[in-house]
Amino acid sequence: MTDTAPIRVTVWNENRHEQEHEQVAKLYPQGIHGAVKEGIEENLGAAVVVRTATLDEPEHGLTEEVLANTDVLTWWGHMAHGAVDDEIVERVHRHVLSGMGLIVLHSGHWSKIFTKLMGTTCTLRWRSEQDRELVWTVDPTHPIAKGVPHPIIIDEQEMYGEFFDIPAPEELVFISSFSGGEVFRSGCTFRRGHGKIFYFSPGDQDYPVYHHKDIRRVISNGVQWAVTDRDRRELPELLRYDTNEFFKGAGYRGATAIYEESDA
Repeated sequence: MTDTAPIRVTVWNENRHEQEHEQVAKLYPQGIHGAVKEGIEENLGAAVVVRTATLDEPEHGLTEEVLANTDVLTWWGHMAHGAVDDEIVERVHRHVLSGMGLIVLHSGHWSKIFTKLMGTTCTLRWRSEQDRELVWTVDPTHPIAKGVPHPIIIDEQEMYGEFFDIPAPEELVFISSFSGGEVFRSGCTFRRGHGKIFYFSPGDQDYPVYHHKDIRRVISNGVQWAVTDRDRRELPELLRYDTNEFFKGAGYRGATAIYEESDA
């Protein structure tokens, strides 16, 4: 991707609440994916090309071709994590390790792809009682915090609280506090392989959080941040370098190779 090429974004949403719950459909008539897409386009304009994909599409809308042409994937899921096909999760995982950016939103913390990348349960404390959430910036120099008020005020929101079972974030950008006194690491970055990951918790199907201008700004900033600076997508590879050979290594399977009698 050149510096002038638009960022290719795929906004993924399981899109089940919108079909099954009238109140959610009223809040998000174009689906949560539609609201997230709109927010990214609103903030980044011609700098992005955004498509959407949902669970019930063939291959969940995440074909090899789609992912190969996606610089950053955003992920929202909640009631149907188990319905996501393991083969598709493996495909997304491979693309993240190869350099595709990933933005995991709200209840996506329990998605198959996020728990696989984190290697932990990703469980947390929660309550849905119309809490006020304050999103505090703890790293004001981070690109994801650019142009974001301190704090962001969300009048009604689901509470997420600690303990949040994730690895220690590489960067903690935001923490949230709630009406009940709880706190939560609500904006965290990670790197896995060649891919950059941003987890951002504000946003729920029962509240209009993805219409909030500052939440849209954060997600858009996250999209820009998550784009790789590598010139091609490839998995990290173990190579053997002979002495004084600095630039070109040879492929090496070693202990990962399947043992065969002929190898003995």
